Amino acid sequence: MKIRTYGPRDDGAQVGIYNEAAATLPKFKAATLDEVRRRTHAADFDPTTRYYAEENGEVVAYCTFQNTGRISYPWCRAGFEHCAEPLLEAVISALQVRKAHRAFAAYRTDWAPQREFFLKHGFQAVREMINYVMDFAEMPTPSARVSNQITPLTPADVPAVLALAPEVLRVRIVAQLEEYLFRNPYFPADAVFAHRGRTGGPLVGALIIVSNPAYAHPKQVDSAMPCFRLGAFGTEGFTTKRINGLFSFLAAPDQNAGQLALDLLNFAAMRLDDTDIASFAAQVPSDAAPLARFYKQYFRKQGSFPVFERFL
Repeated sequence: MKIRTYGPRDDGAQVGIYNEAAATLPKFKAATLDEVRRRTHAADFDPTTRYYAEENGEVVAYCTFQNTGRISYPWCRAGFEHCAEPLLEAVISALQVRKAHRAFAAYRTDWAPQREFFLKHGFQAVREMINYVMDFAEMPTPSARVSNQITPLTPADVPAVLALAPEVLRVRIVAQLEEYLFRNPYFPADAVFAHRGRTGGPLVGALIIVSNPAYAHPKQVDSAMPCFRLGAFGTEGFTTKRINGLFSFLAAPDQNAGQLALDLLNFAAMRLDDTDIASFAAQVPSDAAPLARFYKQYFRKQGSFPVFERFL
C-alpha cells in the first residue's frame, strides 16, 4: 500500500470511490466530477490536505482534512477497507505537524458506520449542531424597550465579544475573530451588532444577521445534513452552508441571556422588515446551554447532526 497526497489525476478516482462507498447510506447524494474539481482547482486549494491510498497502482481509498481540524471519513472501495486506518493516521499526523490541537468530524446521525469508526478511533461525540427555524408570524410579542441599546459592532468591540462566551467560539485570537466578523467574504461588516445593555454601556451581547436572497431558504435544505451554517456563532472559520435569514446571538451564560436574545431577535426582525425574508434560520451547539435553551423555547427544531472530536 502506498499513501500519498493529491495529484492532478485523482479527481475522478475520488468521485468513484465516494459514490461506491457511500451509495447505501441514507440520503446519499452522488458526488460529481465538477464538484470535486471546483474544490481542487480553487486558488486556495492545498494538495497536501488530501491523502490517497494506492494498491497495484490504483487509487482505492482517500481521506481529507482542513486546517480547522475537520477531517473526512476514510472512504474505501469494497475490499480495501484495510486502508482506512493508515489514511486516518496520515491526516492526524499532518494536523499535528500543523500544530492543530484537535481533529473533528461531522456526519449525519443516521450514518452509523461513520459514527462507529470515529468512536472506535479515539473520537468522542461532544455536541450536536441543532438547526432551527422560526416564521416571523411566530415571533414572541416584542418588548417596549427601545433598540438604541443595539448598535453596529466595531473592531474595538471584538475583545469583548471574545470574552462573552469563549467556550462557544471556534477562534481564540482577537485578530482572527475580527477578520471573521469584519472581512468575511460572505456577509458584510454591517451585518454584525452589539447589545450595550440598558444604559448603553459595555457590550453584553452580539448579533449576526445574514440577509442575501441568493442564499438558500431555511425550509428548502436538508437540516440533518452535516452543514455548519454561515454566521452562526460557533462555526467561525469552518466551511459553511449559506442560509438566507440566519439569526445568531452571543451572550454571557447568565440569567440575562434570554432577555438579551429577545431584544436582539426583535431588532433583527425590524432590520429585515423591508426584505422578502419571512423566516429566521438558526444553528446552535448543544453544549452552549444558555443559547440552546433560548432557541429551544422560541424556535422550531428542524434537525441536527453530531460532531466528533479527538484531541491531538
